[in-house]
Amino acid sequence: MSRLERSSPRGGGRSLFLLPAIAALLIAGPALSQEPPPAPDRPLPDAAQEARAQALFDDIRCVVCQHEAIADSPAGIAADMRGLVREQIAAGRSDARIKQDLVRRYGDFVLFQPPVRLGTWLLWFGPFALMAAAGAALMLMTRRRRVEPPALSPDEEARLAEIMSASADRRDADAKSSDH
Repeated sequence: MSRLERSSPRGGGRSLFLLPAIAALLIAGPALSQEPPPAPDRPLPDAAQEARAQALFDDIRCVVCQHEAIADSPAGIAADMRGLVREQIAAGRSDARIKQDLVRRYGDFVLFQPPVRLGTWLLWFGPFALMAAAGAALMLMTRRRRVEPPALSPDEEARLAEIMSASADRRDADAKSSDH
């Protein structure tokens, strides 16, 4: 057996396969860790109940997306919330009761129009209070009297008249012929 044949590692082919496999797992890892898509919605058999559900979907905020209604959100929790709303409608609960249940679970934030109460007062009236305060501050600033400078003394008036007469006699070097 030659020296070259004895020095080659037995697992050489295996290491060539292992490196691309590790790279593929590192690249595919984030894609594999994502949330699976939610099961498709199953509408209620009664058209009136489904219309009620759709109207409620537009009033309820997705707790994951936060800027979308559960009707528009692709998040899994939004699909669960839609299913919960449909179950409660099928059970005969009123819209107010369904909203109360969601507020109990997720807080006032889940509604696009949270109720007016002590805890949400700032949310409802804070922007108006801020605008009123800014308007009041602006009015106070414009109403303040301007401080007039003190009158010139007779010596200062004489000096000013001297300066003005001297500048009237001088010609401006930068002036155009039409300015004279």
